[in-house]
Amino acid sequence: MREPTFLILTALADRPRHGYGIVREVGVLSDGRVSLLTGTLYTALDRLAAEGLVELDHEEEVDGRLRRYYRLTGEGLAALTAETARLRQLTTAAEERLRSVRPRTA
Repeated sequence: MREPTFLILTALADRPRHGYGIVREVGVLSDGRVSLLTGTLYTALDRLAAEGLVELDHEEEVDGRLRRYYRLTGEGLAALTAETARLRQLTTAAEERLRSVRPRTA
């Protein structure tokens, strides 16, 4: 799973969000490293919806514009859970390797 996809799913893990809310939350989660463009986000959301990982939660009109809120599906939650476990396993392996090469302090 690519990092932007992981971050979008993570942004939706606790509650439904609209597009700008997802963009903001991805920025927070990545400590500002990842900045999603609107076109990129909606392309990703369309793909994730087609894969059954997210779905439209509801729509509301704000200042004459339609705001769509998205949420994780059960499959999306399972995919995020699996990817989190995979990343944790990789991080643990890297940390173990790094401990073996770090100078020991006495």
